Amino acid sequence: MRKLLLLIFLMGGFAAFSQSTVTGTVIDSESNDPLAGANVVETGTSNGAITDFDGNFTLETSAKKGTLTISYIGYTIENVPFQIVNGAANLGSVKITVDSDALEEVVIVGKGIIDLAKDRQTPIAVSTITSAEIQAKAVGNVEFPEAVKSTPSVYVSNQAGGFGDSQMFLRGFDQTNTAFLLNGQPINGMEDGRMYWSNWSGMSDVANAIQVQRGLGSSKLAISSVGGTVNIVSRAAGRKEGGFARFMTGNDSYLKGTISYDSGLKGKWAYSFLLDHWQAHRKYSDGTAGQGQNYFIGIGYVPNDKHSFNFLLTGAPQWHDQNFSKSLDDYDQYGTRYNNNSGFYNGERFTTRRNYYHKPIVNLNWDWVLSEKTNLSSVAYASFGRGGGTGPAGSSRNIIEDENGEIDFNAIEENNIAGADNGIGSYGAGSLARRMSVNNHNWFGFLTNLESEISDNFTVNVGADTRFYKGSHWYQMNNLLGLQGYADNFGYGDQRDSDYVISETFEADPWSALFNSADEAQRFNYDYSETINYIGGFGQAEYKTDNFSAFIQGAVSTQSYQREGRAEGSEIEGVNGLGKSEKISKLGYNVKGGMGYSFAETSTVFANAGYYSRQPFLDNIFDDIRNSNYILEGDNEVENEEVLGVEVGYRIRAGKFSLDLNGYYTSWGNRFLQGGFIEGDPSAGTIIEQTDRYQRFTDITQVHKGFEFEGKYRFSSDLMFRAFGSIGNWKYDGETPFQTRDNETNALLEDGTVNLSGTKVGNAPQTSFGFAFKYTIFGGLSVDADYNIYTDLYGFVDAEDVVDASLVNEVYQAERLSPYSLLDAGITYKFDFGGNDFTIRGNCYNVTNETYLGQKDSYGYYYGNGRTWNASIRYDF
Repeated sequence: MRKLLLLIFLMGGFAAFSQSTVTGTVIDSESNDPLAGANVVETGTSNGAITDFDGNFTLETSAKKGTLTISYIGYTIENVPFQIVNGAANLGSVKITVDSDALEEVVIVGKGIIDLAKDRQTPIAVSTITSAEIQAKAVGNVEFPEAVKSTPSVYVSNQAGGFGDSQMFLRGFDQTNTAFLLNGQPINGMEDGRMYWSNWSGMSDVANAIQVQRGLGSSKLAISSVGGTVNIVSRAAGRKEGGFARFMTGNDSYLKGTISYDSGLKGKWAYSFLLDHWQAHRKYSDGTAGQGQNYFIGIGYVPNDKHSFNFLLTGAPQWHDQNFSKSLDDYDQYGTRYNNNSGFYNGERFTTRRNYYHKPIVNLNWDWVLSEKTNLSSVAYASFGRGGGTGPAGSSRNIIEDENGEIDFNAIEENNIAGADNGIGSYGAGSLARRMSVNNHNWFGFLTNLESEISDNFTVNVGADTRFYKGSHWYQMNNLLGLQGYADNFGYGDQRDSDYVISETFEADPWSALFNSADEAQRFNYDYSETINYIGGFGQAEYKTDNFSAFIQGAVSTQSYQREGRAEGSEIEGVNGLGKSEKISKLGYNVKGGMGYSFAETSTVFANAGYYSRQPFLDNIFDDIRNSNYILEGDNEVENEEVLGVEVGYRIRAGKFSLDLNGYYTSWGNRFLQGGFIEGDPSAGTIIEQTDRYQRFTDITQVHKGFEFEGKYRFSSDLMFRAFGSIGNWKYDGETPFQTRDNETNALLEDGTVNLSGTKVGNAPQTSFGFAFKYTIFGGLSVDADYNIYTDLYGFVDAEDVVDASLVNEVYQAERLSPYSLLDAGITYKFDFGGNDFTIRGNCYNVTNETYLGQKDSYGYYYGNGRTWNASIRYDF
């Protein structure tokens, strides 16, 4: 026994004696900040260590030489060789770089064009979502904006409306007042600033990163960033060689298949492609079927170390059936999945409301290194949108419902045939058909930025932003529901006989819309085009030292508007809808500046301020954009909106722990708002008739102020915890003139001044909090969850109610919706399969199946989705 103990002691001593020590410090290659919680593993073994708060590691090894594999979430994996000398090896500082999938590409997408926060040292309020997070949580039967919903001051609603019908709010401002950029180029609608996420359904598959810049942001353009800027960075050609194939399924027969391949840089060329198809019989609510594709082609060319080019073509053709808001009585009677747009026709699901669109986008980026300290980045881009939406042609009073509250299209067809004159229906005969509102556009732009490092401390940027846009809009017929034709000359006055017949029909299909649409003879109701030309210039200067930075930025732009009508339309002030309108131009500008100071190695404070004079949207320039060339003028002329923003912040980066605190104040003034009255109960959802009067407000002001926080703690390489939240106080402020006018003659019926002070801004929760974690159980098995709490959510603010309350010295307050919370969870298992990664991923959204009202608009309420799910398998090669 003694000999055995002695043998064990000698063997243990020999083993201890043979151990050697490898030490080093893992740091960020750009900031030189230490990275706490990085994994350090002796390659080919399970022997590993974790870096401490200062990025230091110590690893015991029995090998005399070998390689260490160093990894950290969001960074590239580095393989570092070591060799033991005298029992130890000190590797010193080991620099690792941000993963190219997160923020950059090998072959650029326009480094000088994309305004990422990391490109400017002066801090802003920002959150970045990486490709890994997007691919895990926001691919499939979820909306693209939901990728950013677990960030401060972001709210995503209307998910139950149909595929791609969600809305995103940032600091209480809707999508028309948040700037969305794809690789640096603006993608908000030129006419009205809107975002239609169904047109961008493919972004989840091709996005490398999303950066949400709240408030003033770092963009140098003169864009409509009242709430903030959302920068979407797409993939491009030139990553390392490889690809993947993925299959996904989800609730309600959702199916999705994707194939992708990257060649890597082969000599001077690189290419990349992605193809995708998805379909489902519904999203969550009844009658919300959808189908679409997604394609991406990237070609990179690097002739030398001075120039690099990247060509990109992407599009996401899709169609989806839609669900709108309804009264609570309807939900109580028919259930929360009820859709009063939908029913059955010849035994198959059919709807009055289908959206279809195809918006191919092409751009060519050019990066030119002029010298060691000066570079020029440019992008030329174009998009060609084709599509629209369907709706009823004829009075909504002729919609026939069955006992379940759904539309009986067979009964409507029988009614059409019975009332038709030789197969020709009309409004007067009580006919109902399905028409298409066509919204086509051609959009061309050029964006360029020259950046020069004047000295080690001083950098300047100057550039130009030009956009040329033409949008065309008209009605054409989609389905005559048993008729041979439809008599309609509405909007064409003396141009057509009173019994003019529309007989041709067209498919509500995104591919068909590219090549097939009605000529002028088969258009009805309205037919016009809008031309918008935008020319802008910008500049920025930044001064920075080791612990101080300051910047000033300015932009100026001119924007022209012109309408051209092909139908007479209504006549206002002697002007009808035919021919070209007067061409008018508006000058806009912005100026902003800020500074940051690092008073400790890990802590930075900053303050930014800015002022925008923003041109109005085209739809507000004209009195009746669909029917008349009359431009609002005189006392009714629409002037620039005025936006003042101030923000302060504090951030700390201390190894495993990071924290961001932000306070903000935004005043959005001189807003123009115009809308018609709605007779009866608008939330009934079946019969909605506009009265013969409307109201116009010319100087509305909103003040949004609040506080935000976002903190992250990495307990180890296996466990990360995050908390975030925002507390806001968003109200209308001050007095505004108002007018009530006649819809037909534009005659003034009533005018005055109303005080809006104290009315809460609706549609987004003013207080929200959330928590998230990710935990690696072992090897490639990990779980994650996000929990969001929403409260202080108010409904739509109705202009008429505000006026009525003010006239009796009361403050109108919209309905306050009940608070609610949502839990989303996911699980991932990644393992080696034939030398490549094989990944299984599952998501469950609204795990607790909470029933909640997510929004109230002018017509009724939206219930959010109940429990939904998706699961995928992916093979990387």
